[in-house]
Amino acid sequence: MSSTPNKPLRSQQWFRGKEYYAFARRAWLRSEGFPADVFDNKPVIGICNSWSELNNCNAHLDKVAESVKRGVTAMGGVPLEFPTISLGEMFMKPTSMLLRNLMAMDVEECIRAYPLDGVVLLCGCDKTTPAQLMGAASADLPAIVVTGGPMLSGNWQNRPLGAGTDGRKLFDLYRTGKLSDEELCEIEGCLARSAGHCAVMGTASTMTSLAEALGMTLPGCASIPAPDSRRLAIAELSGRRIVEMVREDLKPSQIMTKAAFENAITADMAIGGSTNAVVHLLAIAGRLGVPLHLNDFDAISRRTPFLANIKPSGQFLMEDFFHAGGVPAVMKELLPLLHRDCITVNGKTIGENAELGKCFNPEVIRPASNPLHPEGGTAILYGNLAPDGAVIKPTAASPHLLQHTGKAYVFENHQQMYDEIDLPDLPIDENTVLVMKGCGPKGAPGFPEWGQIPMPRVLLDKGINDVVRISDARMSGTSFGTVVLHSAPESAIGGPLGVVKTGDEITLDVAARKLTLNVPDEEIKRRQAEWVAPKPHYQRGYGKMFLDHVTQANLGCDFDFLMAIKE
Repeated sequence: MSSTPNKPLRSQQWFRGKEYYAFARRAWLRSEGFPADVFDNKPVIGICNSWSELNNCNAHLDKVAESVKRGVTAMGGVPLEFPTISLGEMFMKPTSMLLRNLMAMDVEECIRAYPLDGVVLLCGCDKTTPAQLMGAASADLPAIVVTGGPMLSGNWQNRPLGAGTDGRKLFDLYRTGKLSDEELCEIEGCLARSAGHCAVMGTASTMTSLAEALGMTLPGCASIPAPDSRRLAIAELSGRRIVEMVREDLKPSQIMTKAAFENAITADMAIGGSTNAVVHLLAIAGRLGVPLHLNDFDAISRRTPFLANIKPSGQFLMEDFFHAGGVPAVMKELLPLLHRDCITVNGKTIGENAELGKCFNPEVIRPASNPLHPEGGTAILYGNLAPDGAVIKPTAASPHLLQHTGKAYVFENHQQMYDEIDLPDLPIDENTVLVMKGCGPKGAPGFPEWGQIPMPRVLLDKGINDVVRISDARMSGTSFGTVVLHSAPESAIGGPLGVVKTGDEITLDVAARKLTLNVPDEEIKRRQAEWVAPKPHYQRGYGKMFLDHVTQANLGCDFDFLMAIKE
């Protein structure tokens, strides 16, 4: 990128001028101990920090911020750290997804309002990465992402554990009496061994990997483990680089183009990424006015091999992925499928960066010539049960259920599911299709991760570990099973999922990308005519704004008034 060092710095609009407030702002900043030369045409770099003790994934970002500051200072910039809300995935009710858009607004407005020339985004937990990318995309000042990295792998009785995926499997054993209270307590103490996000290819690992594939991080940033000293080193290098980006005026809108999103989707399919990536990428693209559609995901999935042998779709954990070469090694294998000329934050193209990738363990990152599966990790379904689309993760599903017809057993809401799932006489069998309503953006509210309906106790006792499950909810990226998600339009606004009845026959055909309610069209229309909308969950505040303005899953679940308007 060409350097433009003579371009006036945005921050100077705050500090230089004849009005009183220019003088006052300088005085107020000097009250923090800065010398007078801090205002001498030095780039002011905001460090947007989502650190919180209520977010274990991001609990170490205070240390990462210190490394970023060193890098900014070394390049002649002025680092100023500021906080935003932090969305702790495991702690927020009803769901952190309810607040992703609020965090994105927080990030955007802070970047816009403060005297900043560029920004470093510190993130890691599921919603913090997309929220910061959304906010930075809307503000469109030079920005670079520094992710927090995955936690250390867990281990119990010499069994490697990935937080989320293995925890769910072991908890099912506990539910069926195959683990004692004491054993569960032992697992609780060794499942999550450090700060950092889940050590599997869940939503957090997926979104940090896609931030790198989009070109918004330095190469190799995504998968460095959170406690690894190299995490701090790349943070410092990112601090140095953002100062150069300010001088080059390299902005998110120049990096996150349609071609870059197609590269990110390609990477997503190759790593077996979380289905949540579909919603988040649509939302980020919407902030930039980039035309992205569910069909783009499916078309790219069909041509992209699945390469990353990482849980929940594979065998290994994120530490193994890092040691095997991480995202750069995957991108190297994908080069024939990538738009090679997309620019990235380091000023080089994605092709130039990917050429340097190396794989050190082909069992963890397969060569494209020997993939785990010839197609990618996410498929898009359509049909009369999901006119606007639904998603499934075939790589984490049971092969024998990917083409299946069975009778529905319907849960009208999440509470009914919770109350009935362990009933010893629940009238279902291995062919049943479990359906849960009222779990979408407006219905839940907030689009929670309820989609992986727990396996019913009556089936677990028979040794049955998977059945087809359908909902308008999301699913944790750490989850697994033959689970259809994001059915759109959702049941709470009159989508066809809302009129399914127990006993109805449903067909899932992943190869044909079809999801069909085998009920005559006239009967579906009759039921929809009798359908009564639920009462809204909120009458005031942010919750009401969410319900009034959130878009559906196939549009990214952003607020309609935050999406870019293209003339």
